Amino acid sequence: MPFSVNAAVQGVETPPATEAATWIKPEPLRNRALLDLSQAVPSYPPAEALQEEIARAAREPETSLYTDILGIAPLRAAHAQHMARDYAGKIAAENVGITAGCNQAYCASLLALAQAGDNIILPVPYYFNHHMWLGMLGIEPRFVPGLTPKAPWPDVDMVAAAIDARTRAIMLCSPNNPTGSVYPPEVIGSFYDLARDRGIALIIDETYKDFRSTPEPLHDLFARKGWEDTFIQLYSFSKVFAITGYRVGSIIAGTPLLAEAEKVLDCVAISAPHISQRAALFGLHNLDAWKQEKRAVMQARIEAVLTAFKQPGLDYRLVSAGAFFAYVKHPFAGQTAKDVARRLAGKHDLLCLPGSMFGPDQEDYIRIAFANAEASAMPTVVERLIESQNS
Repeated sequence: MPFSVNAAVQGVETPPATEAATWIKPEPLRNRALLDLSQAVPSYPPAEALQEEIARAAREPETSLYTDILGIAPLRAAHAQHMARDYAGKIAAENVGITAGCNQAYCASLLALAQAGDNIILPVPYYFNHHMWLGMLGIEPRFVPGLTPKAPWPDVDMVAAAIDARTRAIMLCSPNNPTGSVYPPEVIGSFYDLARDRGIALIIDETYKDFRSTPEPLHDLFARKGWEDTFIQLYSFSKVFAITGYRVGSIIAGTPLLAEAEKVLDCVAISAPHISQRAALFGLHNLDAWKQEKRAVMQARIEAVLTAFKQPGLDYRLVSAGAFFAYVKHPFAGQTAKDVARRLAGKHDLLCLPGSMFGPDQEDYIRIAFANAEASAMPTVVERLIESQNS
């Protein structure tokens, strides 16, 4: 008799990017070049100076070894200084844990906070990996609308009404994946106040914070006295330094939470790759100008998206856009988002993800990850969307 697998894991959806890749026609059968806007990967390589630094560091024997579980001390200190400066707040090195990417930061934080039978407030649409991990742990996702008639972010009163005795955290993502929306500081502040008053955590995935449209801090939480008792920030170096495959991210939190997350990390990867941590450290010390240049590139792509969606004859509606993403309402009433996305990939050589991969009641939407394409490609994206309206 064959062995059985974990039913909780078996019940979780297939990784969306993996499934979407099966919708692509083989190259000889395509009408033209594929526009792959399914995954949030920068279209440019790491800075040349970073590549050279990694080539040099790879010859140092110590970079092949484990590091401390929560990361190398110079990176923890430099990251604390960077975040404190960026948010005009107070963060100590001991508040920083380095992880093998932001997904691992999320998984370790949730496992340290909650257990089967607990619940987490999760706005919809959500980043799909956030939902997948909750399902594997038997933690209930307590859904609230992430897009309301008033604004492209959750309503604090709706969130407050969803909290009960088993709620352990409010989970936010800003700049948001999949919608691209950036939550105003006062909105984030209201969620912090709610979490503090209810004695639960506020977790914010801020992977895309470096691609916000202004240099102003996203919020003032790190400047608040006792933030460590309520706030957990998750972050990734992958997007800002174009090192997605290096797998390096961070948790910034109070030391009690990090002490528990450290146990989780030790059982999964022990430490983030040493050489990847060195890459992040080099970026923090040397790539500010390069980072600002790439932020400008992404802002130009956002502007190109906004302009392209004004094209006459387009029935798709842009709901929100920012960071790496555009969330779009398709015009095909009664059709599933997956059917629309499959048709775009198979007939129109445009690969994006259906809204249904980001939660319930999202059948009317698709997500376009425009970080993968040049600004000059945005009119072509819209042309293919218009083409699909008549097929």
